[in-house]
Amino acid sequence: MSKISTRSQPAEVYIPFVQSLFRDGATLAIGVFAQTLVILLVYSENGNAIYLVTALVLVATGLIRLVGIQFQQNSPPPATVEEAQRLEWWYIILASTHAAALGFFCFSGIFLAYSQFAELASVSITLATVSSIVGRNYGSARMVTILITMMMVPYSFALIMRGDFYHVALGLLCAPFFLAISALARRVRTVLMDAVMSRIASDRLARRFDKALNTMSHGLVMFDRTRRVVVINDKAVDFFSFKSRDSAEGRTLKSMIMRAAAAGLFANGENRQLERRISDAMDLGEDQKIQTQLRDGRYIEFTSRGHDKEFDVITFEDITARVDAEAQILHMARYDTLTNLSTRAYFMETVVNMVSKGDQDRRCAFILLDLDDFKHINDTLGHPIGDGLIYGVAERLMKLVSPTVKLARFGGDEFLFFVDDLRDERYLELFITEVFAMFTDAIDVGGHMLHINLSAGAAFEKARYFDENHMTVRADLALYQAKDNGKNRWKIFEEAMEAEFRRRQMLKTELRTAIENDVLRIVYQPIVNARMMRIATCEALCRWDHETLGPISPAVFIPLAEEMGIVTDITSIVLRRACRDCMEWPETTSVSVNLSARDFKEIDVVKLVDSVLRETGLAPQRLEVEVTETALLDDQMKTAKILNGLKDLGVRVALDDFGTGYSSLSYLHRLPLDKVKIDQAFIREILTDKRSMALVKSIAVMCHDLGLVVTVEGVETEAQLIALAEHVPVDQVQGFLFGPALPASGVSRMARHVWPYAAEVRKSVSV
Repeated sequence: MSKISTRSQPAEVYIPFVQSLFRDGATLAIGVFAQTLVILLVYSENGNAIYLVTALVLVATGLIRLVGIQFQQNSPPPATVEEAQRLEWWYIILASTHAAALGFFCFSGIFLAYSQFAELASVSITLATVSSIVGRNYGSARMVTILITMMMVPYSFALIMRGDFYHVALGLLCAPFFLAISALARRVRTVLMDAVMSRIASDRLARRFDKALNTMSHGLVMFDRTRRVVVINDKAVDFFSFKSRDSAEGRTLKSMIMRAAAAGLFANGENRQLERRISDAMDLGEDQKIQTQLRDGRYIEFTSRGHDKEFDVITFEDITARVDAEAQILHMARYDTLTNLSTRAYFMETVVNMVSKGDQDRRCAFILLDLDDFKHINDTLGHPIGDGLIYGVAERLMKLVSPTVKLARFGGDEFLFFVDDLRDERYLELFITEVFAMFTDAIDVGGHMLHINLSAGAAFEKARYFDENHMTVRADLALYQAKDNGKNRWKIFEEAMEAEFRRRQMLKTELRTAIENDVLRIVYQPIVNARMMRIATCEALCRWDHETLGPISPAVFIPLAEEMGIVTDITSIVLRRACRDCMEWPETTSVSVNLSARDFKEIDVVKLVDSVLRETGLAPQRLEVEVTETALLDDQMKTAKILNGLKDLGVRVALDDFGTGYSSLSYLHRLPLDKVKIDQAFIREILTDKRSMALVKSIAVMCHDLGLVVTVEGVETEAQLIALAEHVPVDQVQGFLFGPALPASGVSRMARHVWPYAAEVRKSVSV
């Protein structure tokens, strides 16, 4: 017979089953009393002392069991399986003794001390006791087996011992009865165990649900079909000011919100509106969110969850932190973090809204401001000072903001005004003049008194035609014109500016195409040895012959290339072609190529030059690179490193346009230079201005003392050449006196040509 052992039962099942053995002391007392009385009746009828002894054992055992049951009922339940096992064995021992006494009584009454009444009493006690075994001892599988065995075996054995056919047959038939009782006990235990396990699972699920419900950050309320509370968690209990969950159950939504309103959570009238919105959401049966603000400033969001036919559920949470974060994110998206001015996107949104309202014939304007030379402040004083200056400028400009004047930080150092309802252009001019007047005084930034200049571009139009994107372009074009005219000034947009802008954009597109198709032309301006009057080297110059516009000046397309970021492509083209052409010239003739400031920033100049020299086979000493002071300003350490790299290749370095920069003299002893080219600005007045001649002479002498070759640019007349020969120790001259720039083939033909001024120069020098 299979049995349920403690190993197959979880502790939460086994321990209660053992406890069930000690629950009902009353039925045990009644049973012991009835059994004892029956045995005493048999003793009275039979007179055999066996029955008296059996009755005494039965009474003693019953009393001990009853005392044990009472003691256990007054004691704490077993805490562990081991304690329950000890308790079960104690019960088994006493109950087994009880069953053994009853079994001995049956054996005696049927066989050992037989009488007809004793036999009848034995059968009665056996049937009554065995039928109660299952109901009383289901908690212990061992106990059921032991009790049935202790009673049925003596009873069956006694019948068989009688020896006649009928008693033997009856004794043998006890076995099926024994098995039936055992099966019944198993079924009872299985049913009870299933019930207990289901209850435990339900309790565990209920505890988990309760734990989850009351530890969630949201409040939760569940309503039945009559819209009364059936489930509510602790968060909701606290929010609606109930004392407990029990006191909240059965309440309606209206009574709950009224209770919260009475506690001061909602402003006047807000509770009725909230109740209506939540009720409407529940009626729809879809997930809907309802946000409300409490009196104390907190934001609460109620969510009506899609319901079934039986229940409606609402949840709610405190979203104050989220609302604040969203507000902060929105503010960050709309306002510049440094100046707290509107960002470009939000500013344009505001402008569109303002322009769309009111008289559509009124005039509106954009004024775009830009700080002149702001990059220089950042580079020299650092970005924190630059940021401080931006903040100071914004602080002053904010004084002009009004309901009709809006301001935004448009870019790094750009600001944009929108002026609504302009009376006329004169009013716009007065407004811009007022803006410029605000910056006559210096701005104190971290102890630095900074004087700044502004450039401004403005554009205005009737409101009905005011397109923010188009007007921004116009203001930008006007600003570009103002800067091109010398900075620290302003300009109002004119139609010609837009035409010029379109022309520039067209030229940019076609310049890129010209570079890609390799149609730029290279010509060479001779640089002549001042004594021999023969070509010493040639300066490579780029030319662009437009298909329809004709020749485009380098003064036009080189700045365009710089704006587009493709000037380095032109440098590469000129360098490669100049080196290739120089290979066709006499070895005594070299070539000079200009490098721009962007070349030093955007490409590896040394690597490019080395690659071109290797590719063309030109000897490095026949190549000369010219750099301007502008190229040296931004990062002198990096520039010096690049120039040293070129010198290591064997390439010569010339400083172009000497004397027009910021600190020319400081370059002569700090940079690895081979040549200085004196700018033509010093040459124009040498025949009429003694100071100009003296200055050119001083520069030449100083450069010679430093071991530098001196080239004078801009020599246009024979008189200038003779004057230089008489007074200035110049090595090379360059200018239109020696003709226009030549193609590569022209240089080959002119390489050994001696200009007729040679005799005059020698004569002037000898004098």
